[in-house]
Amino acid sequence: MNLVVNGDAESGPGGSAEPVGSVTGWVVAQGAPALVGYSVGGGYPTPADPGPVRRGSRFFSGGDSPRTALVQDIELPRTGPTGRVAVDAGRVRYTLTAWLGGYAAQEDGARLSVEFRDAKGTPVALSVLGPVTSADRGARTALLERTASAAVPPGARSARLLLVLTRSGGGTSNDGYADGMSLGLTARAGATRTGGLT
Repeated sequence: MNLVVNGDAESGPGGSAEPVGSVTGWVVAQGAPALVGYSVGGGYPTPADPGPVRRGSRFFSGGDSPRTALVQDIELPRTGPTGRVAVDAGRVRYTLTAWLGGYAAQEDGARLSVEFRDAKGTPVALSVLGPVTSADRGARTALLERTASAAVPPGARSARLLLVLTRSGGGTSNDGYADGMSLGLTARAGATRTGGLT
């Protein structure tokens, strides 16, 4: 189960290269993102460019802001196989996935991080994906999959996602791109905090 709301840019306003003032499921903390359609063209990623196999109709870009940041706070499950008891016993793993990229040989890029927090909101762990460089993309317009997986830290009660899209060169377009963002939890039977078996 994907805990991220609208990690694929399919919900809410958008569809063109024009920036939007709000994004479903996210708080716009800085800049003005655009939810660009794969059919827009003009140098933006198209269905023919490398990217998610099962992509929808849109992806995130940085719009026309030098730095665009989107935040999403997620409450972790209270009960069940990935609930608080299992988390505190070290029996839950997370997998963070995102398709990140940019335009041609430019170094505009995207970075997605997840910060796990305890009940008081204190950060207890951080994982960062990206950015995907021009060299990673072979100097072509593309989105590449990045993933990270580890144990959810004991005491974690929420996760804060931060998507940062950065313009590194000239021009007015922020060509950091992101799509297919997900955060999933899986239960590991029998593991303890120290990684042994119960």
